[in-house]
Amino acid sequence: MTQLLKSFQNDESGATAIEYTLIAALISIVIIASAQTTGSQLSSMFQNIQTSTKH
Repeated sequence: MTQLLKSFQNDESGATAIEYTLIAALISIVIIASAQTTGSQLSSMFQNIQTSTKH
């Protein structure tokens, strides 16, 4: 039983998986935020083009 607890304490594979999951989540948040910003800017640009071509 003691050996099992020691091996569980020294096993860091779960912590590594959690770290990689957190990194992936942060990268996803950055990608989503930048895509939303780019989409808003493109929409504004196309609105300006549409408005200028109507006159």
